[in-house]
Amino acid sequence: MAPFASISIDKLARLVGTPQSPVIIDVRDDEMRAAEPHVLPGSLGRPWQEAGQWLPEIKGSAFVVTCAAGGAKSEGVAALLRAAGHQAEILEGGITAWREAPLPTIPLAKLPPASPSLWVTRVRPKIDRIACPWLIRRFVDPLARFLFVSASEVSAVAERFDAIAFDIEGVHWSHRGELCTFDVMIGEFGLTFPALQKLATIVRGADTARLDLAPEVAGLLAVSLGLSRMYADDLEQLDAGMLVYDALYRWCRDAGDETHNWPSTGARK
Repeated sequence: MAPFASISIDKLARLVGTPQSPVIIDVRDDEMRAAEPHVLPGSLGRPWQEAGQWLPEIKGSAFVVTCAAGGAKSEGVAALLRAAGHQAEILEGGITAWREAPLPTIPLAKLPPASPSLWVTRVRPKIDRIACPWLIRRFVDPLARFLFVSASEVSAVAERFDAIAFDIEGVHWSHRGELCTFDVMIGEFGLTFPALQKLATIVRGADTARLDLAPEVAGLLAVSLGLSRMYADDLEQLDAGMLVYDALYRWCRDAGDETHNWPSTGARK
């Protein structure tokens, strides 16, 4: 029998990475996280002992709370969230059940040092510099913030403002061989969702002028270049691009075999 006010592993896995995903809160303390140094994609680490400090500042319409096995710590924090007027469930079986499913998890060592994390890249994004922020916000840190600065100043801004530089030469999060930055992030974060692997091929093709990699590459390239000309503000362009990648991810996951034709089957003659 499922625990009170709980969500199943399968149901949460369908929500992760989408705009409908609840806020996932990992309430394990440092000792518990050291014993199992992986986290659910898109989750926020907030120790259960400190709930009184962070709970008043938490924002969201729906929450899923997880600990090692979905026991008292998860139930207690979820109950506190409900008492504060939020919709909150626990993850059935906790991160242990998620790992045993098995479903992708992110190694703690690969996570940004703090959340909200701060990232910086070059101005006037086209493909990788929109796709990577989408990936980070949907699967790594939903609170992540992004700075777009002159290409010559990215490294200096990263150093002075304690930000993480990406998609420029000479930094960790950048192109490697034939892989674009989006590929690198998926690999290092351990995000082995099949839909992301499919999306990565499309992003790589559009970002590296390899239109032969997938039929959808030319479409993404066209949409990306069109957005870059519609928006003078890079952050506004990022907001618009989030919807593009949300749609592409759902197509990769759920609609890749669907076709559309006219006239439709059964249409009147």
